[in-house]
Amino acid sequence: MKHPRIALVAHDAKKDTLVAWVGKYLHVFQEAALFATGTTGARLLDKYPDLTLTRLKSGPLGGDQQIGALIAEEKLDAMIFFVDPLSPMPHDVDVKALTRLAIVYDLPMACNIGTAEAIMLSGILQPHKP
Repeated sequence: MKHPRIALVAHDAKKDTLVAWVGKYLHVFQEAALFATGTTGARLLDKYPDLTLTRLKSGPLGGDQQIGALIAEEKLDAMIFFVDPLSPMPHDVDVKALTRLAIVYDLPMACNIGTAEAIMLSGILQPHKP
């Protein structure tokens, strides 16, 4: 894959964790086409303004569905979605639909740092030179 296409999503309590984790692998994310829900995307661009990142709507306002559409159209290579399992989510149905689509389309998906690390260490998102 020349430029990996990666969705980045995080619940409110996990946004700082995601932003810091992206910094650890900035060399990969700088070579990727990124898609993020509204606030997550804003936080990432504030910290790393040179990223090629498409900001979608906020998750509860349709951003989760926009990411789901990218999955269904097979326009993503992975999704990193740092989930906060301890906070109630009013749009929990949207989150479940999003994770279901990732499973249906066999999309590599990480919902925590441990799985995200496994995806990064696997090398599947490393940009390959032609």
